[in-house]
Amino acid sequence: MSVNPHSCQQQVTRRELLQTCSSGFGLVALSGLLERHAVASEVKADRWLRYTPKAKNVILCYMSGGVSQVDSFDPKPKLNDLHGKSMPVKVERTQFNRNGQVFASPFKFGKHGESGLEVSEIFPHLAGCSDHLAVVRSMTTNVNEHAQGNFVMHTGFPFLGHPSAGAWASYGLGSANDNLPSYVVLQSGGAVPPHGGVGLFSNGFLPGQHQASILKADTPEAVPNVKPVQALGLQRQRLDFVKQLDASFAAKAQDAHVDAAIKNYETAFRMQSSIPEICDISGESQATRDLYGLDDPKPRKAAYARQALLARKLVEQGVRFVELSVLTQGIGAGGAANPWDQHGDLEKGHRAMAYQVDQPIAGLIKDLDQRGLLDETLIVFTGEFGRTPFSQGSNGRDHNPFGFSVWMAGGGIRGGQAIGATDVLGYHAIEKPFTIYDMWATVLHQLGIDHEALTYRSGGRDFRLTDVFGNVIDEVVS
Repeated sequence: MSVNPHSCQQQVTRRELLQTCSSGFGLVALSGLLERHAVASEVKADRWLRYTPKAKNVILCYMSGGVSQVDSFDPKPKLNDLHGKSMPVKVERTQFNRNGQVFASPFKFGKHGESGLEVSEIFPHLAGCSDHLAVVRSMTTNVNEHAQGNFVMHTGFPFLGHPSAGAWASYGLGSANDNLPSYVVLQSGGAVPPHGGVGLFSNGFLPGQHQASILKADTPEAVPNVKPVQALGLQRQRLDFVKQLDASFAAKAQDAHVDAAIKNYETAFRMQSSIPEICDISGESQATRDLYGLDDPKPRKAAYARQALLARKLVEQGVRFVELSVLTQGIGAGGAANPWDQHGDLEKGHRAMAYQVDQPIAGLIKDLDQRGLLDETLIVFTGEFGRTPFSQGSNGRDHNPFGFSVWMAGGGIRGGQAIGATDVLGYHAIEKPFTIYDMWATVLHQLGIDHEALTYRSGGRDFRLTDVFGNVIDEVVS
């Protein structure tokens, strides 16, 4: 039997190989995998860019564990009168249902700035930025458990598999710097993801280039294996060869996720030079180091300060969405994944956590402002829920989803005000209650995006960050 040598030179694609081998079952499997993520092409952004953008970037200061609203940005003098007494209203079921008496805040509040915004004494540096802060005192959520609360706050859904807000921002606006990922999560000092894990930062069903890149801000390699093991020129040649092969396959596959994989290879290559440069803070002035608290004797505060400084550097370079991660204080209240979760010894725990983040975040606001970047950078400060106005045990607080505080600053936000209100106990939102869908609708609005138009078809239906809810919080947009 003779064989035509030329027939052996015919190029066989991976798709054709799967189709001919094993009676085509390989292709069936591939089709099933691709169908889960398939879209014809990226939709042009002008479909959902319907407003004049006030912000270009977002920095999320995520306070995992749940900050107590009545101990931070929502003073309730009535709690002092009722301290130690039974709650005068019906008590909703809580996470652990071991509820005590009314618990007055152990912290004093003061009025600050020209606005007279009331802020707890545990945030002295943020109090100095009060005229920049728009505090929403009537935020609500429909979940009362950490993992579900974290997923809802990040993705709009209480379970795994949906894109994070950072992924939506990346998808909606694209990248402003091809050398860096458009969505970055910063960690330092041994910080770990909140309950829910890295799925909180997922691209979900969006193309893969929109998932978060996690940067360890204080390690020799901020991204594992980012340092090239061979000459960049040789690596570039190899990547170009792989790109040529992949481009041929992508043209036939016509699947956005194949293109996303190719883009990720390219971004990873360019990150080898850009990430070490971004993470090098040796050139920062002593005044800047003092502003953020980088040399603080408490290592956890210094570690968080490094994240805050890198957040400024990242948005300066065009990264669309940056999330900062808090660190456990190691004080017996609040675990590594939820450091603000003080079910006991709240005074000690909240004071320590506030000390960790107060100066670095205030330094970030001031640094952005003096560099002319605050107007185009939107900062969001939130946890997954608030805490009860009554005690759990003798000196802690349980979870409270019925009314809590978040704040926004920069990015065209009208600062120096408090919007909405909880009742006299700080328990339920009673005036202008808002949801996290309203919060994200407002963030997208400041980026110029109509939150109802920013959709992605998956599994036969259109999804969006705000699900089927959400309205822009008109009071905070300028």
